[in-house]
Amino acid sequence: MADFHQGGAVATLHNLTNRSIEELESELVKFSKRRPMGLLLPSLFSELETDAMPQIISEVKQVPYLNEIVIGLDRATEDQYREALKFFSVLPQHHRVLWNDGPRLRQLDAELSEKGLSPSEEGKGRNVWYCLGYMLASNRAEAIALHDCDITTYDRSLLARLIYPMANPQFSYQFAKGYYPRVANGSLNGRVTRLLVTPLLRSLEQVIGASDYLRYMDGYRYPLAGEFSFRKDVIQDIRMPSDWGLEVGTLSEMYRNYSNNKLCQVDIADRYDHKHQDISSDDQEKGLSKMSIDICKLFFRKLATMGVVFDRGTFRSLKAAYYRNALDFVERYKNDALINGLEFDVHKEEQSAELFAENIIAAGQIFLKSPMETPFIPSWNRVESAMPDVFERFLDAVEKDNNEFS
Repeated sequence: MADFHQGGAVATLHNLTNRSIEELESELVKFSKRRPMGLLLPSLFSELETDAMPQIISEVKQVPYLNEIVIGLDRATEDQYREALKFFSVLPQHHRVLWNDGPRLRQLDAELSEKGLSPSEEGKGRNVWYCLGYMLASNRAEAIALHDCDITTYDRSLLARLIYPMANPQFSYQFAKGYYPRVANGSLNGRVTRLLVTPLLRSLEQVIGASDYLRYMDGYRYPLAGEFSFRKDVIQDIRMPSDWGLEVGTLSEMYRNYSNNKLCQVDIADRYDHKHQDISSDDQEKGLSKMSIDICKLFFRKLATMGVVFDRGTFRSLKAAYYRNALDFVERYKNDALINGLEFDVHKEEQSAELFAENIIAAGQIFLKSPMETPFIPSWNRVESAMPDVFERFLDAVEKDNNEFS
């Protein structure tokens, strides 16, 4: 059973009573009359061929309160886009599939690129950014939820709890981060949060001193969750990373743009499992190895904007402090696993900590080599300023794609 402890800088909304999905959805239907709701699904075409996505769609099509569903489709040929349109046609809600690799949206992207306004990297961050732009253009939703498309334990109560803080007119929150226990198949998951993010945040405070930002980040129970919700107004000004730092970068932007009493985290699932990334210890451009480097770079850049000065000595000290803290956390997680009868491989855990320690140095070297790098995608406010008709053209391109190929 969940506790009611309030820790950290933002409010925590627990699951204390396991309210029925029917009761939650009944409230949300009432809220939707005042605050229309939308769902954003960033998807690879390959995810349509997994067991997870059909289950997600079978649940989402039963949701009675959504005014719009926007699916961002990556890595799809024309035939695959046609197949995707057919796949999502079972949704009774108004929905659109953005063919991100299609000629119309690629042409729009090329024009934005000429002005230095398009995402610099392919990936989830780019997909989400374009979906957000489309939702601004369509203007069908005031409260928006986003979740991943590889959740193998999905049911629609996850969405209901995720969007509730944005939908309830009595709440003043602008952003909610979902969290859940990362336990599945008899073992602890969530390695990057457990073994990188948490000990790294504690180590940064040891090395650079007390920081409201670091305490704020450390207060999130699962900062790397791909599930969050927000009010439409948030979209205009947010600057998102295009790499693996999307989730941490989004939390950092919320810290910059809003006071903490406008932010919360919400318990959205009793169990959660999804596709697991390889550790990729032999390739820093793949898997959890790349993710760890991108996350470290984001923290370093954010702290630099706050006046923190980094040099090689700082990163050496940080690596040493991190590794000691990470090993302490491995011991804690081992004991937590034992009392709960879970499997726990100390060797693999410490191997992960060793890799992350090396990647702190790698991220530090990249940061020192390219201190002026701008990894964030421009805000949609800036895009609209440079291209005033961008939303009209975006809507037109998506409608033409959906009509031509359906």
